[in-house]
Amino acid sequence: MSTAMNPAPGLQVAARVAHGSAFTMEVDLALPGRGVTALFGPSGCGKTTLLRAVAGLVRPAPGRIVINGEVWQDDANRLWRPTYQRPLGFVFQEASLFPHLTVRGNLDFGLKRVPAAQRRVPLEHAIELLGIGALLDRPATLLSGGERQRAGIARALATSPRLLLLDEPLASLDAPRRAEVLPYFERLQRELDMPMLYVTHAMDEVAHLADHMVLMQAGRAVASGPAAELMTRLDLSLAQGEAGSAVLQGVVEGFDTAYQLLQVRFAGGLLHCAAPGAAPPRRAPGQSVRLRIAARDVSLARTAPQDSSILNLLPATVMQIDARPEDAHATVALDAGGARLLARITRKSADALSLAPGQPVFAQIKGVAVLD
Repeated sequence: MSTAMNPAPGLQVAARVAHGSAFTMEVDLALPGRGVTALFGPSGCGKTTLLRAVAGLVRPAPGRIVINGEVWQDDANRLWRPTYQRPLGFVFQEASLFPHLTVRGNLDFGLKRVPAAQRRVPLEHAIELLGIGALLDRPATLLSGGERQRAGIARALATSPRLLLLDEPLASLDAPRRAEVLPYFERLQRELDMPMLYVTHAMDEVAHLADHMVLMQAGRAVASGPAAELMTRLDLSLAQGEAGSAVLQGVVEGFDTAYQLLQVRFAGGLLHCAAPGAAPPRRAPGQSVRLRIAARDVSLARTAPQDSSILNLLPATVMQIDARPEDAHATVALDAGGARLLARITRKSADALSLAPGQPVFAQIKGVAVLD
């Protein structure tokens, strides 16, 4: 493993952690120094081990960890900062609030860990970002799962961390509570100038939050890069099967009140979206949004269809086709005005359309299939 890295803006992690003879995690990564980086992969692939190594909860051997120019570990120079000397916040699956304290008491505990001169995140801002102002005087034992997790994140932010580590923070919540908390994570991602490492095995969380992505498997980083690119690479498992999808970055152009349709402009054109919660109070004109489009919800045509119920018809170019003889399906990677899409169709349909790289097509996407 190479350790010849210079301190520079960004997250640099070169670490090897062995768990006996059964499992070894070994990575050498250069990650963005801002935004959300998702560590994605199946259970047991090393995601949490990597997070714990960055936090100093396990000591890599050898290891080198540099956070935006600040060296936390450098074995070549015999440098090691224990966890309590690393300005980080850690959010676990369970919020682990002190049950004998109110929400305010839990936040004050986090605040006291940081001298006033070193506080970078005003507590009032953290409270507003997480929407917990009405909960401050409530005992921790009387909070719902989603409320506990929001309070736990606020407590982590109260320490004014330079890096926020999140270990599957939504995994312990049921679907309604996950839907409740996820928008608050989106606010953190938009409004805080703080890098985050986010462990998950849920693709919808990656689609909503991640700017960058590390795909892990058996203790190794299989791929690392912008999340939207990795999700549509046909040589990676992310694009295969029923879970394959693409993420589009767009801007809200308007809202059709007559039909309750959100209109989103992106690089490839205009999309009409009937996603849940798309009413104007949530998505205002000019606001940036991400849209996730499942490959199974994209069909293709050689010529523009007429009299179709499908609202979204986008000119696109075939980039690549993955069609395997043992599979009834084919996955087609598309370029729509510079944005990448995936279409999952049958191999029979691909042959009937004589699809080939460089060929112009029309991608058809139902408005009800676009998820924001």
